[in-house]
Amino acid sequence: MAAKTKETAKVKEPIRLRTKKLANGNQSLYLDFYSEGKREYEFLKLYLVPENSAANKEVNKETLKLANAIKAQKIVELQNNRHGFSMVGTKSKASLIQYVVQFAARKQEQAGGVKRGNHQAYLALAHHLKQYGGDKTTFKEVDKKYCMGFIDYLKTAKSQHKPSESIISGTQLFYIQKLTAVLYAAVTDEIIAVNPFGQIKSEEKPKQNPREVNYLSIEEVRRLIDTPSFYTDITNGFLFSCFTGLRFSDVKGLTWGKLQKDSNGKTFIRFTQQKTGKWEILPVSNEAIKFLPECGDAKDNDRVYNLSSNGYNSVIKTWVKAAGIDKKVSFHVARHTNATLLLSLEVPIETVSKLLGHADKKTTQIYAKVIDKSKRDAVDKLDGLTGIF
Repeated sequence: MAAKTKETAKVKEPIRLRTKKLANGNQSLYLDFYSEGKREYEFLKLYLVPENSAANKEVNKETLKLANAIKAQKIVELQNNRHGFSMVGTKSKASLIQYVVQFAARKQEQAGGVKRGNHQAYLALAHHLKQYGGDKTTFKEVDKKYCMGFIDYLKTAKSQHKPSESIISGTQLFYIQKLTAVLYAAVTDEIIAVNPFGQIKSEEKPKQNPREVNYLSIEEVRRLIDTPSFYTDITNGFLFSCFTGLRFSDVKGLTWGKLQKDSNGKTFIRFTQQKTGKWEILPVSNEAIKFLPECGDAKDNDRVYNLSSNGYNSVIKTWVKAAGIDKKVSFHVARHTNATLLLSLEVPIETVSKLLGHADKKTTQIYAKVIDKSKRDAVDKLDGLTGIF
């Protein structure tokens, strides 16, 4: 008689990873503890998003990796505590890259599931952290030396999407700020005890070089208005931006329903900034209205301008050249133009800052410096006109 095969006993895990469906369609991950007759739950502040794209599937894959790593650490911690071993610092073995990717997913969730600049910025940070230290870096390795090394790496690193170009000083500083935010979150999540960037002196961090702000004068704007173009959606959208300060993403996303009238019959736009996710109410001048197409029988959800995500800057470059303007102009120059025009008309900088939707007045001060330089250049042209001295 053949020996009876013993079935392998299924080991019951003391901690299980579970999900809870949220109202926004995402799923919150949590750990279900069952030990010594007691049941406890720990929500991980990690979320699975609807898998409606390849990018979301990749984010969920990294999220589950991180969640299962935390679960494994918790099981080890639980077992060791039963035997009297201390597990202080175990969390520091968590993956830095996975945490950054998940941090990006949190930012996306906070933005209502829409991929905004913040979400993409943290994914770009994850890319450069991989390039610098590999994808297996743990928080245990992230100390002052690691952070100083990352600062040095950024000085010679190439742009993720433009491999032939180096990362400019402003973007270097931007990545440092994002990594600092990630590490502060890790302190809050009790993964690390302190943020090592707090140990780095300000003079050791990269400084942003003063950038040249390109803009158009009102005379140049008039020349563009007088220059015909086949691509009127792009050129009219650009001119509309010159008189409103809207970014390309907000001009592209502008629908007829966002254009409204106040009690005095004045037009304003009620919209959410694509970059920041903040609600804004922006007054629209009569000059800007001139560059709106005919509404016709368009519905509230119909786009005002039919803009593609590619090729628009090439159209603007050709148009600017045809107008006889010798400047490097992209769509974003329209926003710079709006800021400098308002400041040159002596609109208070606080008002300009609010109209542009800047979170910090310091951002608007860049344009104020441009106006000051323009005034100085204008006055200097008077030198030597009389020939007296």
